[in-house]
Amino acid sequence: MNQLNLNIADFLANYWQQQPVVIKAAFTQFADPIAPDELAGLALEDATAARMVYTQKDHWHSSSDIPEDYSPLGEHNWQLLVQAINHYVEYADQLAEQFSFLPQWRFDDLMASFAVEGGGVGPHIDNYDVFIIQGQGKRQWQVGPRGNYASRNDGSNMSLVEDFEPIINEVMEPGDLLYIPVGFPHCGRSIVPSLSYSVGFRAPSQQELLSALADAYVDNDLGNERYQQADDNQRTNLIGTAQQQGFAAMLSSSLQHDGWHQALGTLLSQNRFELALEPPSEPISVAQTAARLQQGEPLYRLLGLKCLQVEGDHHNRLFFDGQSWLLPPELKDVTVAISASKQLHWAQLAPLFQDPQLSMQLNELINQGYWLFNDE
Repeated sequence: MNQLNLNIADFLANYWQQQPVVIKAAFTQFADPIAPDELAGLALEDATAARMVYTQKDHWHSSSDIPEDYSPLGEHNWQLLVQAINHYVEYADQLAEQFSFLPQWRFDDLMASFAVEGGGVGPHIDNYDVFIIQGQGKRQWQVGPRGNYASRNDGSNMSLVEDFEPIINEVMEPGDLLYIPVGFPHCGRSIVPSLSYSVGFRAPSQQELLSALADAYVDNDLGNERYQQADDNQRTNLIGTAQQQGFAAMLSSSLQHDGWHQALGTLLSQNRFELALEPPSEPISVAQTAARLQQGEPLYRLLGLKCLQVEGDHHNRLFFDGQSWLLPPELKDVTVAISASKQLHWAQLAPLFQDPQLSMQLNELINQGYWLFNDE
């Protein structure tokens, strides 16, 4: 398995969300989690999010039309990108796991790209932090300083920016790692046919937080309190400063309510890209689940599934895939185990089988494909 060689304390103190950095040989003897032909096959699956990028001098064009035959494209100036391969490829999930020292509510996906000579994406700025791992082949990467960059008006259907003066200009080889925080423009170009992997970490926007909070309040019939302060301004056609402050205080108080925990857990446990649910070929019963666990079979979390808890939550809840599972307060250790472990055993789950309702709930999640035994 690929092992990240990184001084985590130094990285967090000096680089994380501060400045870009290249770490040569961050993975020694790096092994690609997927081959180019496998990536091409995955890109054709209906559930996957994939795109092609074509380069013509200083012009780039993106297309969602994925070819079945790449030979007409030639050997120059194109790139295939496939999002969230960690949902489908166990080795890719293990590669993403190397960055588990960062908050998992931020984790977005692991994207893979295959590019021929000259293939790449033009200068652009991401709204998320990204780690770029070089697989087979070589790519040249340039990163510029943070700043206000005008959009590139070249008729492209991509969100590109004007050229920049690089502060990093590096040829990446297998196992090299490039970290780019939010806001730094960057541009990559393949020197020879190559694979690279982008591990993204994204924070929610104000719009997303407000929308999630509104959904939580409406869905749970919360937030019915009304503004009740006296009106002290003389102009009846004016929304006074005191009233504005009162409304703002009402909104602020909503962040202390249980609905806020619900909103955060629901929003941050969602996956931006579709999960590849793996329900068993035949529905499994509670008795069968218990027997298999008691015989030593582990229960595995679905690839890509985020399981989160919210600190300060008044309920013993597990959030996953935008859903919540409420467990009794006395089973906090079970909730912690499920959220922290990708592989679960009978010793961790046995308390659930003392309650028929809880064991049925676990079993339903298995039959939906969120947790699975190894033969599924």
